[in-house]
Amino acid sequence: MTGPGLRCVQVCAALLAASCPRAEADGIRMVQAGAYSFSDELGGFRILSAKGAGTRDDPIVITEELETADPVTLTIRAARPIQPFGTSGDYTTGFLPLKIVALNNSGDAWIEFEFELQSIMNRPSDYGDGLSFDQAERESGMIKSDSFAEFKRDFEPYDRLLFRKGKVDPLETASFSFLVTDFSPKDRFYLVEEPHIPSS
Repeated sequence: MTGPGLRCVQVCAALLAASCPRAEADGIRMVQAGAYSFSDELGGFRILSAKGAGTRDDPIVITEELETADPVTLTIRAARPIQPFGTSGDYTTGFLPLKIVALNNSGDAWIEFEFELQSIMNRPSDYGDGLSFDQAERESGMIKSDSFAEFKRDFEPYDRLLFRKGKVDPLETASFSFLVTDFSPKDRFYLVEEPHIPSS
């Protein structure tokens, strides 16, 4: 096949590849939803699926299986052009409504669950990097969980969000919804997820 017909096949194949999850040989998975891609490349958990446009009415939903009660890190990358005042879902705007659905396959009950944002891996996020769990409170009512009754946010010197007063037993699933804002949109940042288990 040559000419326009071949070009059409190439374009369709590229579009199909871009819309499908990519699984690497060693089990790493990268998925795209909205203007971002999400990867479990740092280990300790598996991404099962991702969907949503990344808007308030259609948040990005990441379904995961956590295989440990140790902290795990979700790598988030810009998958579309960065444009702070663009349309959410079409551009990386720094406005990212997220819902994490986590299956507890750690073997331990979770009595709290904490998230931490990092613009540089293993370095606390500070006020100067523009990254937070909606520190400016642009939107209300976006932080919630189906398994925990309360939440607490810490902004300095970390950007942390702690869900508490609840419990997730092994093989149960919990959901967590929140808004990530980034006033200096980055091409990559990290979301650390840390279940808290009862002390022995």
